[in-house]
Amino acid sequence: MSQYWRQASTEPVRLSDWQPDWPAQAAAEAAWLKQRWPQFFSGRIEHFGSTAIPGMPAKPIIDLLVEVASLTQIRDQAAPLMAAEGYQLFWRPKIKGEQQIDYLWFIKRNADGQRSHHLHMLTPDSEHWQKLAFCRYLQQHPDEAARYADLKRTAAQRFANDRLAYNREKEGFIRQLSARIATSS
Repeated sequence: MSQYWRQASTEPVRLSDWQPDWPAQAAAEAAWLKQRWPQFFSGRIEHFGSTAIPGMPAKPIIDLLVEVASLTQIRDQAAPLMAAEGYQLFWRPKIKGEQQIDYLWFIKRNADGQRSHHLHMLTPDSEHWQKLAFCRYLQQHPDEAARYADLKRTAAQRFANDRLAYNREKEGFIRQLSARIATSS
């Protein structure tokens, strides 16, 4: 995994204008996962992130939240099968050096080696499903979406070659809006 992490963390940040075919790409990937590996991916698969928000500039990478029964099962059983199809596994342990998984995701790349999809594996009770609420809120509130789009453009210009700094630049907005969404629910 370390070679994947080095590659992923050093790739430049390049935003694209929103593309109307992104939702169809998300639906196609979800259908393919369920057809190819129904033993692992029979739960819900949700398109989220900037590619799911019409008009939002985005890195041209389809983000999917994928419901799974067990993160350990995905890491130990699905990941080797998926690796053979070009998916790169990333996971974080709850405690450094331990085997219990805190977060698990895959990067899929296109024929040119560019990221095309991020698959975020979640159990049904994961707190990370709140990311879907953030996305849905921006879909329904164009003024907030425009503020976020401006922040993303500025961050991408400032940190075009520092993906981690780009993400940190967006964290405050995401955290504040997510808290507001949570208290209004």
